[in-house]
Amino acid sequence: MIEVAIVGAGPYGLSVGAHFRSRGIPFRIFGPPMHSWREHMPKGMMLKSDGFASNLSNPGEQFTLKQYCREQNIPYTDDETPVHLETFSSYGVAFKDRMVPELEDKLLARLERTPEGFLLTLDNGEIVKAKRVVLAVGITHFGYVPESLNHLPEEFLTHSYRHHDLQPFRNRSVVVIGAGASSIGLAGLLNEVGAHPELVARPKTLQFHGKPTVGGQRPLWKRIRHPKSGLGPGMRSRFFSDYPNLFHYLPESLRVEAVRRALGPSGHWFSRDKVEGQLPLHLGFRPESATIQGSKVCLTVRAEDGSSREILTDHIIAGTGYRVELPRLEFLSPEILAQLSAAQGSPVLSSSMESSVPGLYFVGLAAAYSFGPVMRFAFGAAFAAKNLTTTMVNQLSRIRNAIQSTSLAPTIK
Repeated sequence: MIEVAIVGAGPYGLSVGAHFRSRGIPFRIFGPPMHSWREHMPKGMMLKSDGFASNLSNPGEQFTLKQYCREQNIPYTDDETPVHLETFSSYGVAFKDRMVPELEDKLLARLERTPEGFLLTLDNGEIVKAKRVVLAVGITHFGYVPESLNHLPEEFLTHSYRHHDLQPFRNRSVVVIGAGASSIGLAGLLNEVGAHPELVARPKTLQFHGKPTVGGQRPLWKRIRHPKSGLGPGMRSRFFSDYPNLFHYLPESLRVEAVRRALGPSGHWFSRDKVEGQLPLHLGFRPESATIQGSKVCLTVRAEDGSSREILTDHIIAGTGYRVELPRLEFLSPEILAQLSAAQGSPVLSSSMESSVPGLYFVGLAAAYSFGPVMRFAFGAAFAAKNLTTTMVNQLSRIRNAIQSTSLAPTIK
């Protein structure tokens, strides 16, 4: 039986593995490296985060994105040069090779509880016993589609995470729904590959991040009033990015509301020129219904004033984000699901990221309602990895001390 099994090999899983390895914590880690990024994000995409906020974490920060780009002769700046998806994905794989070489490219098919801990059944049939499990499963389990559209078959409707290669949409009409960076960026990329995209978004005006100051420093008053952080400038963003441990102690209702409202939908600054004036924008509208008409789908969208439009298209892509719902983790046994305490679909976690099922830990998006919006970004991997490592080291130390105390105890006759 192993001490810890890590499930997932994206920024969170790899960062946890790197920290565990440095402290000698026995573990096995499972999953295709950087799977969500390599298979479920569109080619040509740029990261929402700046370069300095896109590092995977290891003790001493020995292998940063900056170092990787220097070695590969890839242009890099901390916050002026957008990070390409392909650069970040390949950096993650290189990080795995250097920091977590023991990664096993296997998927978890079933997770069950045992009196000693957990039983993991892998997709190749292998059975693994572990005392503790860290779930770093990322976002692809939790893609959200509006109820008004989820009756449509996959031929006519998909979530944005389903599309890595956009070439199949060449010369086809596509409606992208959403006002966030992924939907705006996706619409721009579809236009570039020769598709005919249209964008539907609830806000009446699209929001974009401000373009960074090139070759200079922001004025002092701006640096004080809007300090730089891993989640962008601003006092709130600074709190969310640097103090997830304090965020955890806020009342649950405040935490849930903060995660919902923080960092509202907005596009990358470099996406503006790719969508404005380049493709039809239906702003101030929400999807109301959709019907299949022959080989196309007719989407009805409605504005706040009651007016509506119909858009006939070949396909709809929902760039409508992600919502954690624990039952969508189909590998969890019914016993575990029944014992997991949840808030708004997300697991309720202790300060050590442990769920109500002893020995089962969550990091990444599933931990956002407990530790804040930073858990939705790679930047949060450092906190999660350090927090879990401290927890595991303390637990193993207590176990060793208990064993030593028992072995040294005098025998009573």
